[in-house]
Amino acid sequence: MNQKVILVLLDGLNYEVARHALGHLQAYCSAGRAALYKLECELPALSRPLYECILTGVPPIESGIVHNNVSRLSTQRSVFHYAAEAGGSTAAAAYHWVSELYNRSPFDAARDRHTEAPDLPIQHGHFYYADHYPDSHLFADAESLRVRYSPDFLLVHPMNIDDAGHKHGLNTPQYRNSARVADILLAEYLQRWLDADYQVLVTADHGMNDDRTHNGLLREEREVPLFVLGSAFSLDATAQPRQVELCGTICELLGIPHDKPICQELLL
Repeated sequence: MNQKVILVLLDGLNYEVARHALGHLQAYCSAGRAALYKLECELPALSRPLYECILTGVPPIESGIVHNNVSRLSTQRSVFHYAAEAGGSTAAAAYHWVSELYNRSPFDAARDRHTEAPDLPIQHGHFYYADHYPDSHLFADAESLRVRYSPDFLLVHPMNIDDAGHKHGLNTPQYRNSARVADILLAEYLQRWLDADYQVLVTADHGMNDDRTHNGLLREEREVPLFVLGSAFSLDATAQPRQVELCGTICELLGIPHDKPICQELLL
């Protein structure tokens, strides 16, 4: 593997809230050690379809994962597949839909919540199934996987921002404060990850609206952040990455064969 990669997927985080509420990540940007880009999520702006899009580079209309109730294994090639087949190690601390997409479906908590399975695409996993599962616990789950296994690719996927949006809506203190909490939690881990020579991407699947949901064409539903941190990134302010390019770009960082689109401008 050329580089190790951590992908942080802050579920339901709108771009504008990320821009003004994530003070620690913005400190890296101000110091010239990170860059923030605006992505437009694919359609529909729903979670399971966009997990699939981010991790495989295939838009929902092509993957067939077109709504949240499509509960089956993916038919596409994901970062997890490529990394594992190249001899790398993979891990995820994530919502159980990720396990259903790439490991086993349907999710069986007794079997799948804590996964140790070298023959599956996600070899090491901690999977949760309650939207209010604390982000603090989720980040600790992810860090335990990193420390124990030093995976080449690690997915970190907390849900509390999305949960707050569904309960309270976009323009509320609860939603904004959930984003601030995630930023503070990231402050605990980011420098550790960078010091361990990880390349880090922080993004979201979709945003949120004032109706306490998402699935349409409103800017607040579709515009999401992408922060990149690490020595392999160009930090080119003119780069225009797309959500479907994240999978291939991560594979490029890992140095593994793939057939996905990439955003070359993000990379040195």
